[in-house]
Amino acid sequence: MRILAPDGTIGRPLVSLTRLPDTLAGRRLVVLDNGKPGADVLLGRAAQRLAARARVTFVGVRRKRTAATPCEVELLRALGAEAELALTGTAD
Repeated sequence: MRILAPDGTIGRPLVSLTRLPDTLAGRRLVVLDNGKPGADVLLGRAAQRLAARARVTFVGVRRKRTAATPCEVELLRALGAEAELALTGTAD
């Protein structure tokens, strides 16, 4: 009997992660809506609660064109100019 494992070789990350700040207080938070049904509501409410608890400023929700494609470069640049924190995810 031959057993095949579905996992492959794990490579190194292509980018390094940004160091987390000591506190979120005073930062600006934006939501990236991925375009799936209900994502804007779910993420918007989560962002509002996070803003209240962590003393961040919620600057709003921005939506990418479609759930099936990566975020547009110009939208990523705009998000970076608007906020230091972004919240995104999926909601079906």
